[in-house]
Amino acid sequence: MLSHDRVWAAIDALASRHGMTASGLARKAGLDATSFNKSKRTSPEGRDRWPSTESIAKILRATGATLEDFLRLVEPSGSLRRSTIPLISLTQAGTGKLFTDEGLPASGPGWDEIDFPDFGQEKVFALEVTGDSMAPLYRDGDILIVSPTASMRKGDRVVVRTTGGEVLAKELKRRSAKTLELVSLNEAHEDRVIPAEEVAWVARIMWARQ
Repeated sequence: MLSHDRVWAAIDALASRHGMTASGLARKAGLDATSFNKSKRTSPEGRDRWPSTESIAKILRATGATLEDFLRLVEPSGSLRRSTIPLISLTQAGTGKLFTDEGLPASGPGWDEIDFPDFGQEKVFALEVTGDSMAPLYRDGDILIVSPTASMRKGDRVVVRTTGGEVLAKELKRRSAKTLELVSLNEAHEDRVIPAEEVAWVARIMWARQ
């Protein structure tokens, strides 16, 4: 697992690199201004608190930094130890019983693994893009790091698996008790409205390795 102190130091360093305080970086990323305050980094009982994968994704998007940029701030020497996460192709993701009801990888054959840093928070797994339905944003062979436990809001890019086994990667337009409204990432493909009872799970796209 990554060092708790080094991850927070990397956030401070990223803020400083862009001429901001940690609070200013949080605001720029659309987070609560106190999200990265030093008082939030440990609990009242003295336990370590980690920044969420979602909040890290937001500050990377806000600053234009890549995950690799951030990891170099965590460990400048490049000796950062990484864990592994499950990997499967988008095509395979629609077949068989490869996921739990919560959208997490189920044990069993069909899964590969890739190296990825352990941020100690949300459950994440990787999907390899197949085909050109998400081009030009994501291309065949790109790796999407997704989290079914991260919170989602309008404009987030998500992967959806239907109860019929269809797997879609689109932009979230609206989610209600009755439907899931999605905007296509490729103009050649139609937007979709999926009845809630036909949604097996939704996972937010946190990063893309291209």
